[in-house]
Amino acid sequence: MKLWAGRFSKEADQKTNDFNSSISFDSRMYEQDIKGSMAHATMLGSCGIITRADMDAILNGLEGILSDLRSGALPIDPDAEDIHTFIEGELTSRIGDAGKRLHTARSRNDQVALDLRLYLRGECDAVSAQVRELALVLCKKAEMYADAVMPGYTHLQRAQPVTFGHHLMAYAEMLQRDLGRIADAKKRMEVCPLGSGALAATTYPIDRMQSAALLGFPNASQNSLDGVSDRDYCIELASAMAILMMHLSRFSEEIVMWCSWEFKFIELDDAFATGSSIMPQKKNPDIAELVRSKSGRVFGDVMTLLAVMKSLPLAYNKDMQEDKDAIFDAFDTVRLCLTAFIPMIDTMTVLPQNMRRAAAGGFINATDCADYLVGKGLPFRDAYKATGELVARCIREGLTLETLPLEEYRAVCELFDEGVYEAISLEKCVSGRTPLGGPAPENVRAQAARVRALLQKGE
Repeated sequence: MKLWAGRFSKEADQKTNDFNSSISFDSRMYEQDIKGSMAHATMLGSCGIITRADMDAILNGLEGILSDLRSGALPIDPDAEDIHTFIEGELTSRIGDAGKRLHTARSRNDQVALDLRLYLRGECDAVSAQVRELALVLCKKAEMYADAVMPGYTHLQRAQPVTFGHHLMAYAEMLQRDLGRIADAKKRMEVCPLGSGALAATTYPIDRMQSAALLGFPNASQNSLDGVSDRDYCIELASAMAILMMHLSRFSEEIVMWCSWEFKFIELDDAFATGSSIMPQKKNPDIAELVRSKSGRVFGDVMTLLAVMKSLPLAYNKDMQEDKDAIFDAFDTVRLCLTAFIPMIDTMTVLPQNMRRAAAGGFINATDCADYLVGKGLPFRDAYKATGELVARCIREGLTLETLPLEEYRAVCELFDEGVYEAISLEKCVSGRTPLGGPAPENVRAQAARVRALLQKGE
């Protein structure tokens, strides 16, 4: 029987029921729904709104339902309208009229809002744990390859020398910000809407702060209209998931490039690559490619939530049923991607000799050559021009700055001497970049230690 059956003279069309139903996606919130109902029943009993006997019957009945759902003894009815109706109906069938008193001073509107906040609280913790795990893997790899010189790029052109460890720690910094965004959004979400009713609270003498405390919320919503219609937290969290996926997608793009024969900076473990149906030599980075593509799916979830909410008048509207599919998909996609991505990075083989070989080309020590002249007293712009002329000579003659004879250097600028070859050594170029944030190996190790310490403190 529908909860609104008293108002209508006939049953809704089956197609209408199917269209209206949300049980297919909100059934995952059964634990949160039951815990919210237990807190509500406890509050009703302690405030004298229902009897202690009814309160005890409700709590015992809900405990039994929760146990049976967890064990699989109680299957969820796919024909139920939603998880809230299913649990309330099951409770009433088990304990009788006491079960009908559970919904006193409560609407499905504040019930749904509560369940979603409780569910997403757990999802935030689960994703954050995975992000920390990935960041720790990056710290470990960065320390291992703090000295591995590779070309740094701008415009995907070789630019200046860095190390592989330094490159990896750039992603660790991104992940730190992702953790901060999730934590910030979660903090704003920690407001209990229970007691807001349908939109105008209730005339019953309820204790909203008791309900909030029982459920671990530091506060209750301050406006009943906002309490049932706020979905900012869904949009914020979906945005945080989208930014996280953008970072994973950028990383995936580099993994795909680094695996290619044109780069060959890394090789993925066989367990995290696939082959071709026709080309026996192929080893494809499918996981990285799928993560890259699934980022678009999460971006779409953000737009779905914004589009659902953009024109809704206060307070609750049925449109808001669509929030769950989108926010659930965002978290599901991120968790699935991280589950595959973390071990892929952890098990990849790094090929530092190939990185070093690539760094030797492309004149990525040209800035250091110019800085050498600045150290001799030449203004930087003049040093820049002289070095540019040297690079042009090298290109014409098929040489590098390391192999260009000293007389060629001196033909461009008399300030050059034998010391230039040490100054433009790639290892020297990297080790000399010691300012905070630079790629010097000791910086990389210090950065990894700092990030690891923050992660272990849960920050």
